[in-house]
Amino acid sequence: MRRMAKDLQPAEQRSGWISSWLPSWCPTSLSQLKDAEDKMLKSVKTPISRQHVRISNGNYLWTLAFTSHIKPHPSLPPQPQPQPHISLPPHTQPHPSSPQPSLQPRPPLVLLHGFGGGVGLWAQNLDSLCGSGAVYALDLLGFGQSSRPLFSVDPQGAEEQFLGALEEWRDRVGLEEIVLLGHNLGGYLAAAYTLTHPHRVKHLILVEPWGIPARPENLDQEKSIPVWIRAMGAVMSPFNPLAGLRLAGPLGPMLLQTIRSDFKQKYSSVFDDNTVSDYIYHLNAQTPSGETAFRNMTVPYGWAKRPMLDRIGQIQPDIPISIIYGSRSSIDSDSGYTIQKIRPDVDIIVIRGGGHYVFADQPDDFNQNVLHILARMEGDKEKRSEEWCG
Repeated sequence: MRRMAKDLQPAEQRSGWISSWLPSWCPTSLSQLKDAEDKMLKSVKTPISRQHVRISNGNYLWTLAFTSHIKPHPSLPPQPQPQPHISLPPHTQPHPSSPQPSLQPRPPLVLLHGFGGGVGLWAQNLDSLCGSGAVYALDLLGFGQSSRPLFSVDPQGAEEQFLGALEEWRDRVGLEEIVLLGHNLGGYLAAAYTLTHPHRVKHLILVEPWGIPARPENLDQEKSIPVWIRAMGAVMSPFNPLAGLRLAGPLGPMLLQTIRSDFKQKYSSVFDDNTVSDYIYHLNAQTPSGETAFRNMTVPYGWAKRPMLDRIGQIQPDIPISIIYGSRSSIDSDSGYTIQKIRPDVDIIVIRGGGHYVFADQPDDFNQNVLHILARMEGDKEKRSEEWCG
């Protein structure tokens, strides 16, 4: 893939004196975000291709691609040189002349981060996951190093902008079929994408997904909501969820290190400093584009205006669904079991010791579970092939 980071400048749209004042107030910049992400990814041993993939309306999605095997040829450089065109893995090339099912590598695994996240947070997962085939990780529209456009204030309109960008990205990169894995907001969007483009998704993996249940009508149920979620809901109206981080200005990095000191522990096996909190700060001190879209899609206290539970039963029955939760998460897994009542074939995995960021809390267990899902998927494909040949 061709790296174009230096060629593109975000077409950020700001309004109001506060927005124009924040960039000089916050100790951040796009170059600092890039450097922070590069530092996060230094622990990844597999060669990475990086690119801003252009889509319509001047937008682009920042993308990491791992299309080589876990043991690359010794002659390959650690960082691929820029290429004139997007480099597609062999399995994306169609074979219209052969009607028989082929044992091509599995469809690429596409990783979608959660609210306030970015591709760098997969640092402890990428090497392991790409061992079984191609993996792509991208920053959602409005987040990370992707462009940050204005989103619709209508929740359905905002959702459609996210999905439209993802579909354009898939088409631009040239992936016919994918395995879609999404965490938090990424899980919600992965499910919504599967509903909209069912012929593109071979397996849907939801990791601690946001936006599944509807807001409870019984107020007593809301009393059981963790304090941090209720606090988040309180600041969502009329402000963006992370507005306080930007308003803190120079104190923002220290504020984040204090409030989310747990992130240092989550990545302690690869970093012994503030690498992770610095990255998260620079992710969220930029123009709050995707963050504003998320706010428009929610009601207090962080419930989805268009809950996925109302729609997920419409996903085609031949698309397998796996849901991964952490045993210590504040996210209620009851909605997952409700989905299982609608779709008994839904696979629910609970990883012991994992919190909401289960892929970082227990990376080895998480990676092995995802690889097991992919291997089982390959086994099912081979079984179907044998039945076809028989």
